[in-house]
Amino acid sequence: MTHQELLKRVAWKDLKKLTIREMLIENNLTIPWLLTSLTLAYFGYYLLALPFSAFFFLTGLRQVHNGFHQSLGTNRFLTWLSLYLNSILMMVSIHAVKFNHIRHHKFCLSEEDYEGKSAGMTWYGAILYGPIHMFLIHKITFQLGNSKYRRNVLAELVSIALFAAAVIYFNIHFLIYHIIVMIIGEFLMAFFAVWTVHHDTHDRPEIARTQRTGWKNKVTFSMFYHLEHHLFPAVPTIKLPELARRIDAALPEINKKTTF
Repeated sequence: MTHQELLKRVAWKDLKKLTIREMLIENNLTIPWLLTSLTLAYFGYYLLALPFSAFFFLTGLRQVHNGFHQSLGTNRFLTWLSLYLNSILMMVSIHAVKFNHIRHHKFCLSEEDYEGKSAGMTWYGAILYGPIHMFLIHKITFQLGNSKYRRNVLAELVSIALFAAAVIYFNIHFLIYHIIVMIIGEFLMAFFAVWTVHHDTHDRPEIARTQRTGWKNKVTFSMFYHLEHHLFPAVPTIKLPELARRIDAALPEINKKTTF
């Protein structure tokens, strides 16, 4: 069954629209985790802050991922602003990540898919590859992206550098902690965001791995409904549980590989 045939068998277009409540959730999901982690770090409780920082990183990834696919329910400027601000907070050019992610959907797990390179590695190889992955997505965007992408990436990198320089110069300890944790998170992206959802799927790249265990999806904020996302990338993350139910009902024959 081709990708187009799969699309025709599942009702999904109604899931693209967000209610006001859903739009507010998708655009503000990061705030409580960020504020809690920074508050705990400010008072020196770094170990207690760590899980909140991890959840900020995860929800930030969810937010920008929806932004990549224009699924935040906001206009283009507010979506751009979300990507720009999250670039500074997450210590990476999110527009560089976006450029490579859109290519990932177009050239999934082929030679042209630079985001997906770690999918063919061992799990420990993907972890070790992490710093190279982060360097490569910026390099590729400057090489292959249009002038608008290059301007956005440059603006984000300059803003990140100024933020980091100010934090280090004024020795703001809780923000130094935040920067270190975010950089570690970015270095693990090749493993968590690529290898976990795509390893051993090269025979049918569009059928990515997925997660069907309820509590695991709650803990990971529905970010591992990856098969669903690859089949229907325009559907916002908040709608993926419903999309998963529809896929299971309409296409029970799909062989679903588990993420974890």
